[in-house]
Amino acid sequence: MPKVSARQKLLPTLAAAVVTFFFLILASVTGGVPAAWAQGSGASSSAPPSSVGSNPANAQPSSAQKTDSGQKSDDDKPAETLKLNVNVVGLFFNVKDKHGALMPNLTKDDFEVFEDGKQQTIKYFAAESNLPLTLGILIDSSGSQLRVLDMEKEVGGAFLRQILTDKDEAYVMDFNIDAELIQDYTRDVHRLQAALNKVKINSGVTMPTLPGAGGGPVPTSQSPGTVLYDAVYLSAHDMLAKEVGRKAMVLLTDGEDEGSRLKIKDAMEAAQKADAIVYVLLCADRGGYYSLGMGYSGESEMRKLTEATGGRVINVGNKFDKLKEAFDQVAAELRSQYNLGYTPTNTKQDGSYRKLEIKSKQNYKIQSRAGYYASARDQQQ
Repeated sequence: MPKVSARQKLLPTLAAAVVTFFFLILASVTGGVPAAWAQGSGASSSAPPSSVGSNPANAQPSSAQKTDSGQKSDDDKPAETLKLNVNVVGLFFNVKDKHGALMPNLTKDDFEVFEDGKQQTIKYFAAESNLPLTLGILIDSSGSQLRVLDMEKEVGGAFLRQILTDKDEAYVMDFNIDAELIQDYTRDVHRLQAALNKVKINSGVTMPTLPGAGGGPVPTSQSPGTVLYDAVYLSAHDMLAKEVGRKAMVLLTDGEDEGSRLKIKDAMEAAQKADAIVYVLLCADRGGYYSLGMGYSGESEMRKLTEATGGRVINVGNKFDKLKEAFDQVAAELRSQYNLGYTPTNTKQDGSYRKLEIKSKQNYKIQSRAGYYASARDQQQ
């Protein structure tokens, strides 16, 4: 018999290796296994572990797979079942001593939570100083704010630079005879400051002027109004209700509403359903009201709004330093919150209002929302 060289002995092995390599490449490109592979071609008759065949109906999309639009396909979206089936109420709150100082380092055992007077079992508890924040700045640009608007723009911008991190988002609305979104959600503080700078007084009233005299809007009892309640409703319903996690809005206003189609209770309900904390910084030149023979009553309604949502009213008048101090207090409170969650003993999701109360065993003051509406959208997300 003729001798077979070592090279000739290796040829069948090399040929088989080349064929195997070819089919592996083809399978990785097409995402399936050629029919010849399954039927046998000198290579292994079993498909690669990562493949389930060439039938697209059997293929499992990867976690990074996206549609042509660049969005994740429906199969890749997180399942909503747990969020909808597990009814957990979440509460963000602040704790203060009798002097108003924030109290850190407390634990779940320091608190009790009640719904409609019935004690609930706290399921989780955490200090949430670094949780992402969604923030709305609402600035009153009606005629009554003529003397304080520039101050609000400057200090408001400084507040945003102080509080926002790269995980947070904010937007800017202004309201006068109408409410308008000036800057949509952004993490860019420069864009937010630019939006504040665009805000101008609009009382809806043009006062007659003498030739050569400068005209402009001024506070007047004949002003068409300030749609404060409408603005709060829009901010809560159209903006914050769609978001998850920590949410707050800061109102720079004198608290006076005139001309809103909605009532204060509508604004309160929308803010509570959005789980949004509302702070009101009362910037009011009250001397201007009294000099025009107008009464001032904005503070009482603003207290109702803030107490219902877990925020508070801070009086700053027309003083720059007081406004800066107020913003500092808001920033500290938003970065020093506790977060607890419980599963209500009343499992009905009938849209009814439930009163909430958190009690401190050390008798510290609790600053939290007063209640919630028992529906699926109010569950912890």
